[in-house]
Amino acid sequence: MAVTSSGNNAVRFQFPPVRKFKPVDGPVRATCPVPGSKSVSNRALVLAALGAAKGPCELTGLLHSEDTEVMVDSLGRLGWDLGTDWEGCRARVSLGPGKVHSGGVVPAEKADLFVANSGTTMRFLAALCSLGWGSYRLDGVERMRERPLGDLVEALRMAGAEVHCEGKPDCPPVLIRSEGWKKDLVRVAGEVSSQFLSGLLLAAPFAGHPVVIETTGKLVSEPYVEMTVRMVRDWGGIVLTEGGGRFTFPGQAPCQRREYAIEPDASAATYFWAMAAITGGDVLVPGLADGGLQGDVAFVDCLEKMGCKVSREREGIRVQGGPLRGIEVDMNAISDTVMTLASVALFATGPTLIKRVGHIRHKETDRIRAVATELGRLGIRVDETADGLVIHPGPMKAARVMTYKDHRMAMSLALVGLRVPGLEVDDPGCVAKTYPGYWQDFDKAVATAAH
Repeated sequence: MAVTSSGNNAVRFQFPPVRKFKPVDGPVRATCPVPGSKSVSNRALVLAALGAAKGPCELTGLLHSEDTEVMVDSLGRLGWDLGTDWEGCRARVSLGPGKVHSGGVVPAEKADLFVANSGTTMRFLAALCSLGWGSYRLDGVERMRERPLGDLVEALRMAGAEVHCEGKPDCPPVLIRSEGWKKDLVRVAGEVSSQFLSGLLLAAPFAGHPVVIETTGKLVSEPYVEMTVRMVRDWGGIVLTEGGGRFTFPGQAPCQRREYAIEPDASAATYFWAMAAITGGDVLVPGLADGGLQGDVAFVDCLEKMGCKVSREREGIRVQGGPLRGIEVDMNAISDTVMTLASVALFATGPTLIKRVGHIRHKETDRIRAVATELGRLGIRVDETADGLVIHPGPMKAARVMTYKDHRMAMSLALVGLRVPGLEVDDPGCVAKTYPGYWQDFDKAVATAAH
């Protein structure tokens, strides 16, 4: 068994080095609960910590994964107390007895943080650390040291922090020395990652004075920014949104929340909705609705355009498969689901064009290049464009596909094995980053179809 670990003091998850798949003979018909949202979990942990001076917060539905483990570990190193019950998907976040803020809102005046390959943890905590009075260093795995941070670095310098990237230009490790935010206007570019803006939006209400954040350039993944704004407001923060990417905080810190429930992960749900599409099945994912925090529920709109039936029910969202056709789709707002749609597109009639997702080249791997390469191993022609992919369905062959230590590559490519004999997925343990229980849930769903 291979061991996957996110780093110091993180939990370890065990997986085989390779996973093999058998096609199913019938449709998958299942109700598939998914764990709590990673995006919501890490935002909630940050907001609960920043608001802890007013009292503890109980989080329920918390995702247990490597990404949330490194966030919890880092917040602990920054001086907060986090009582986690991973089995119960709960955490209690508090300032802790005898701990006082030393000028800034971060309890610790010095910390060395390891975030593995968690983009949300790196970006959110860089912004959080700039609120402190002290010196903080953030580092990660080799891939994290290649992921750009320059736009956020410039924004934090504008806020008044001293920020230095120690490795490649504009990449981690990053050293932050700060005495809180000194400026009331911060600008950040939005073309590379919405997480830069989200990190600033989480921190701004706690700056201790009015702040205006302005974005420059075209913002990617806008639903994630909307999620952040809604959650800041859930904590009692006042955020005035204006046209042109301008966010105004009048200076009132958010109120402390006693408890917060985290909704199921819509990105994780896409793999099970895709099962219904690929096998002509019927899959309900409970607990999700169009009015939730996560924009990735819009993935079902793509499936509907491809020929599936989508039902929004009281319990959740149901997808029923049908004859699939290729589509042309702008996935900028739901870019974490590109790999899932790519797998579904293999079983459609006609090509599928995915566009305006050039920023996913800067994720856990270059996801455009990785998808093109691995579908090519299966015998599929894939054209890379400047900002997306064109997938041409055709006969497929057995192959071992690589995952590039990217959880979403592993979870999406596994779906191909529902219909194609001889599929093997290398390094299946990389799913631990966001969904350690994926293979068990995958097998439960597949068991509802005959082999």
